[in-house]
Amino acid sequence: MPVFMYKGTNRSGASVAGEMMASSKTELQSLLRRQQITPTRMSEKGKEFNLPSFGAGVDSKELAIFTRQFSVMIDAGLPLVQCLEILASQQENKTFQKVLSGTRGSVEGGSTLSAAMKQYPKVFDPLFTNMVEAGETGGILDTILQRLSTYIEKNVKLQRAVKSALVYPIGVLSIAAGVIILLLWKVVPVFATLFAGLGVDLPLPTRIVIGLSHFVGSIFGFLILVAVIGFVVGLKVWYGTKQGRMVIDTIILKLPVLGILMRKIAVARFTRTLGTLISSGVPILEGLDITARTSGNAVIEKALNQVRKSLEEGKSLTQPLKESEVFPGMVTQMIAVGEQTGAMDAMLQKIADFYEEEVDAAVKDLLTALEPIMIVFLGLVVGGVVISMYLPLFSLIGKLSGH
Repeated sequence: MPVFMYKGTNRSGASVAGEMMASSKTELQSLLRRQQITPTRMSEKGKEFNLPSFGAGVDSKELAIFTRQFSVMIDAGLPLVQCLEILASQQENKTFQKVLSGTRGSVEGGSTLSAAMKQYPKVFDPLFTNMVEAGETGGILDTILQRLSTYIEKNVKLQRAVKSALVYPIGVLSIAAGVIILLLWKVVPVFATLFAGLGVDLPLPTRIVIGLSHFVGSIFGFLILVAVIGFVVGLKVWYGTKQGRMVIDTIILKLPVLGILMRKIAVARFTRTLGTLISSGVPILEGLDITARTSGNAVIEKALNQVRKSLEEGKSLTQPLKESEVFPGMVTQMIAVGEQTGAMDAMLQKIADFYEEEVDAAVKDLLTALEPIMIVFLGLVVGGVVISMYLPLFSLIGKLSGH
């Protein structure tokens, strides 16, 4: 029988660690539960350093489908353990299958569903586990799971909107850059050799393009490429820091067109998340904390943390939202009405619906406006390079015809 190493917390909340013999991790969880230990990490002794499985994960779409199916099964009266067992067996994603099997094992060992899910924070985030905990406490787990699945589906829709807004221009610019580099690197040198052999006087556009071609083909062109890649990697690393994330997110929100779109997306996500949490019975302070951490933007996160701090001091929700200058006036006014009428959750959901429609419309308008601009840009750049190469030939043909 294999020996497992484990870490966890006991009933008093103190950290514990040790070794125990068990036939599997599921049996180990059951044995630890009997000792009133909640495991946080388990690994078979001698196999602690397994190679990671790259590309494995659980995306939002898979999580939404699981949550929807889970809610239907719970509503139909199936036992919790049986639901998890069925859903795990149906999963094609092996990572998600292991997570659900581990969750089922913890529940069988006496753990609550929310506590079992908290062992897998990369799959079930704080919003998910807190809502499940609220559903378990209130005896409305099926309703909470339905709300969760709706929330995740709408969040996936928002993510698609962001990708739609960014993928098209980035894709066109990347193709344009690739075509231009290929022309300068391979095609233009052929013409340059031809012109040098003919002794033709080159016009200014042709000389500029040939100069760029020499630069791209030289060691300096390679160094520029390395510098660009280094800049992108460095920017990504800097974005991982607190200061870098704040600076970049601030710049993004201040951009002319994209900034307005990103602000609308942030407002829709904030109102949808907070509204879903409040309607599920999660306290507003805890809801604001979760919403801030899942906002996806450092500026919004800072503003929500300030709102939470103001609420702790006994102030209303509306005033700190106004002072943050992040949220539009309409949002703060509607939240004020919801606060006064006691229908905060319903008002937040209405704001989220409105802004999600605004995001859809903004993305369609942006793509409609970008298509002709990108086509004209691509035509001008590539066409300019080609025409500059043919200008000396036109001049030569004219001279020969005159002669």
